[in-house]
Amino acid sequence: MKPFAWGDVIPGCDAAFTAPDEEGIFAQAVPHGAAAHGIDEVTPELAATVRAHIHES
Repeated sequence: MKPFAWGDVIPGCDAAFTAPDEEGIFAQAVPHGAAAHGIDEVTPELAATVRAHIHES
């Protein structure tokens, strides 16, 4: 499983997600980013930052 915490990207956010792969993380994290943080576009830079903070467990 791969965990990801939005707080690693957006300080103060306590949302965290776990999925078996990056696709699963993005499926959960993108809607949260839109709803909670007004992120309406996942730029290549944002995607790279998220990927850099997805850990192996």
